[in-house]
Amino acid sequence: METNEYRHITNFFIVGINYKKTDASIRGQFAINNDQYETLLHTAKASGLGELFVLSTCNRTEVYGFAHHPGQLIHLLCTQTAGSAETFSKLAYIKNGHKAIEHLYSVAAGLDSQILGDYEIVGQMKLACKFAKDRGFIGAFTERLLNSALQSSKLIKNNTELSGGTVSVAFAAVQYIRNVIAKPSEKNILLLGVGKIGRNTCKNVVDYLETQNVTLINRSPEKAAELAGELGLKYALLENLGEEIAKADIILVATNATDPVIRKEHLEGGTDKLIIDLSIPYNVADDAQVLPNVHLVNVDELSKLKDETLKKREAEVPKAKAIIAECMCEFEEWQQMRRHAPLLKTTKLKLKEIHNNPDFICSSTGCSKEADARIQRVINDMAGKIRLKNGGACHFFEAINKFMTTGTAQS
Repeated sequence: METNEYRHITNFFIVGINYKKTDASIRGQFAINNDQYETLLHTAKASGLGELFVLSTCNRTEVYGFAHHPGQLIHLLCTQTAGSAETFSKLAYIKNGHKAIEHLYSVAAGLDSQILGDYEIVGQMKLACKFAKDRGFIGAFTERLLNSALQSSKLIKNNTELSGGTVSVAFAAVQYIRNVIAKPSEKNILLLGVGKIGRNTCKNVVDYLETQNVTLINRSPEKAAELAGELGLKYALLENLGEEIAKADIILVATNATDPVIRKEHLEGGTDKLIIDLSIPYNVADDAQVLPNVHLVNVDELSKLKDETLKKREAEVPKAKAIIAECMCEFEEWQQMRRHAPLLKTTKLKLKEIHNNPDFICSSTGCSKEADARIQRVINDMAGKIRLKNGGACHFFEAINKFMTTGTAQS
């Protein structure tokens, strides 16, 4: 049964793996799609865990939430993954309290991204949190924390060059094509998957390779048709995948299928192909990757690309961290005051009780309105003193005394 007793900042955890200690093949074992996310949240509720969300991208899988101990979150995640809890635990980072909060801010800012300053993480985080919120798993603490982290990220984007220039996995794919393929605009390009990364990659292909020689395939054909119509491209049905692969020179894969979409029989004996797999888990079968006519690049290899843009971004890191520190300070001040909310509420009720007591004399006209205003002034003063000096009971008695004194003074 769910309880609130453990929902203290010291019981707020993040458990996760990312690109720093794992390659894409390992991360793929712990990737979570929406169906798995849905089941995971049902399991969480049955386990008494009620405030959490999962962030699963090509670079990371992380669970943020309240628990009695981090093992609960690891076990919860791994009820839905191909990888085991034992493997995850060996590779995972675990943070709680202040450190977990700081990590969330860093992720939202793009400081922890595989490509420094990659702003796509913000959209992914918003979707992950909305999914959890729609199912009742985002409480007051988590919502305030997320809003603060996203506000911090926005301030960093608007006031630094951390996300300046054009560098992302989607752009890196196009940059790679330009570097290794002569006259790429004359090649037949096939793009599988038109989700967020697929759409961004597609637009970069059109803009930077200056070509419309692109065919789109998506599990939902209407989405492929919509994007194709928007950009003046072609689209094909999934059942024609083998035929389209045979015609393609360059294949970009950005699907979220749990099993490989491109198999050995699609490629064996065919023409030379450059395949860029942006999917986690990989959507090109292992035995297809080693065929002599296939040159395959995955997200980890793309993310190693460095240029002047990244050097400029690195110089902005101190500014970004300063903004994060300021936003974290404001959040933690809110968290401190939230702890004292029951005391402030109790004090306010007590002051109203005193005011309504016949023994408490108040003869001025409009007494009720004036009393409400006076009570609120006393509460505001009390909150300010708690913020500056902390404390609790001493401020309660001081507030009672102050209200009694000012009340009788008007009699």
